[in-house]
Amino acid sequence: MMAAPKLCDPQTLQDLVDAIQAGADNEIERTDRLLVEYPDDGRLHFLRGSLLAGIGRSIEALSAFRKAIELAPDMAIARFQLGFFLLTSGDPGEALSVWGPLALLPDGNYLRLFVGGLTHLIKDEFADAVQLLREGIAANDENPALNGDMALIVDQVGKLGKGAPGDGDDEVSATSILLGQFAPSGTRH
Repeated sequence: MMAAPKLCDPQTLQDLVDAIQAGADNEIERTDRLLVEYPDDGRLHFLRGSLLAGIGRSIEALSAFRKAIELAPDMAIARFQLGFFLLTSGDPGEALSVWGPLALLPDGNYLRLFVGGLTHLIKDEFADAVQLLREGIAANDENPALNGDMALIVDQVGKLGKGAPGDGDDEVSATSILLGQFAPSGTRH
C-alpha cells in the first residue's frame, strides 16, 4: 500500500495564495521552496504553472500544469487552466482532450460552461460560444481573474460580429482570436 502524498498545510497554502494575489515579488521562489518540502502537492505545481505562464515562461508553465494534473487529476481548475494554456498555445485538439473529464462536472458549473463556450469557439460557432462564456462568467464567483479572461474573449468575438473596421482580414478564426489575445506570454492565470 502506497503512503498518501505529503501535502502543504492549508494555512501555508492560503498564505502563498494571498501573497500571489497581493503581487508579492518572490512568488515563484516561495512556491519552489514549498515544492522542495511538498513535491507531490498538485496544488503547488498548479500555482507555479500559473505564475510561470503569467511571466511568459511557457515551457516551464506547461510542465508544471502537466505535473499538477498528474498528481491531482480531479483538480478541476488545474485541468481547465492546462487546457486553456494548450488552446492559447495553438493546440486545440490537446486542450479538448485535457478538458474531457470536466464534462462530468455538474450542469451550471462555471468551468463546464467555459469549456463548452471555448469548444464552440474552436468550431467558430461564435453565438453559442458567447452564450456559454457569459453563463460561465455569471456562475463563477470563485475566480474573478478567470472571468476577466473569458470577458476578453467575449469582447473579441463581439468585435468580429460587428465586422471591426480596418482589420483587413476577411476571415478570422477562433484560434486567431485566442492566439492574439492570450499568447502564452500574456496569459493571466
